[in-house]
Amino acid sequence: MNWIEWAKELQAISQTGLHYSQEQFDRQRYQRIGEISAEILANHTNLSVEQYLEFNATEFGYATPKVDVRGVVFQDSKILLVREIADRGRWTLPGGWADVNETPGESVTREVYEESGFETKAIKLLAVYDREKQQHQPAYPYHIYKLFFHCAIIGGEATVSNETSEVAFFSEQDIPELSESRVTEKQIKRFFKYYRNSDLPTDFD
Repeated sequence: MNWIEWAKELQAISQTGLHYSQEQFDRQRYQRIGEISAEILANHTNLSVEQYLEFNATEFGYATPKVDVRGVVFQDSKILLVREIADRGRWTLPGGWADVNETPGESVTREVYEESGFETKAIKLLAVYDREKQQHQPAYPYHIYKLFFHCAIIGGEATVSNETSEVAFFSEQDIPELSESRVTEKQIKRFFKYYRNSDLPTDFD
C-alpha cells in the first residue's frame, strides 16, 4: 500500500464511523481521522486539504466504491472514442458516473448517447476493474470500480456535446493519445480482443 491508499482507507473509516456513531467524542475522533486523511492526500496530490474535505463532506453512510461506466462500441472493426474537453483534448471511451435510479446498462447507454450522439444497447459486461489496480493517473480521492460494457449501435449519429469536442472511430493500430484517468491503452487492446472473440469471459479485479 502507499500513502494515497492509506489515506483513502482512513477516509472510509472516518465516513463509516460518523455514519454509525452516536457518541459525541467518538464522532469528533472520526471527524479528526477524516481531516488527517485530507492532509495526507493534499501532501501527495495537487489538490488542497479544503478540496478533499469538500469531497468528503458530500459522502455519507457506509463507505463503498463509486461506479464509473464506459461504453465499448465498435463499427467496421474500429472502436468509438470521444475527445474530452476537460482533459486537454485527450480521447476516451464515452462514459462517466453511474446515476442513482438507473441500472448499469441504462447508465452506460445514456452516457454514450450524451457524449457521442449514438444510441446504443448494452449487450455484454466486458470488465469490472478496480481503478487502483489499472495504472490510471492521476489518483482520485475515493475508491472506484470501472464497468466496461460492449454496446451495439441502434441509431443516432456522431454528435459532440458540452463534454466532448470530437467523436471518431479508430483502428487498433491508430489509437490517439488517451485520457489515462478514464481509460488505458492496455484496456483498449483488451477490448479489441473481445471484439475478435466474443466468447471471452468477463474480466474482473
